[in-house]
Amino acid sequence: DALPISTMLGAALRRCASVGSLRGLLHSRLVPPSTSSPVAVAARCYSHAKHESDEEFDARWVTYFNKPDIDAWELRKGMNTLIGYDLVPEPKIIDAALRACRRLNDLASAIRILEAVKDKAGPHKDIYPYVIQELRPTLDELGDRKST
Repeated sequence: DALPISTMLGAALRRCASVGSLRGLLHSRLVPPSTSSPVAVAARCYSHAKHESDEEFDARWVTYFNKPDIDAWELRKGMNTLIGYDLVPEPKIIDAALRACRRLNDLASAIRILEAVKDKAGPHKDIYPYVIQELRPTLDELGDRKST
């Protein structure tokens, strides 16, 4: 007599949505309408982690790419993680990543970074030109004349 997962998930999500501050759901007991015995459902609708502001996020990534001893693996790992987020990185983060590429003499990674940013912009045709406009002084300084 197990309930379908979709029923339990739906009940948990309804409970989560009905709780104003999203607290109290960690170990709540839900009674599905089709049974008389309660079913224990554990769901987490919030995180105990400190919420990071946009400025703190940007500063963390700029600091990461500005490490003087960053190596090629750390550069790729950082970019892979950054691109995995549901956002287009701010130009100051991309600037720091491109400067790390320059310190490593890694033109291929610099090109991949710009391609990844263009891909992340997706159908929003105004984002990539804005990023390039903001990066233009850095691109000129680092010697890239053809990133349009």
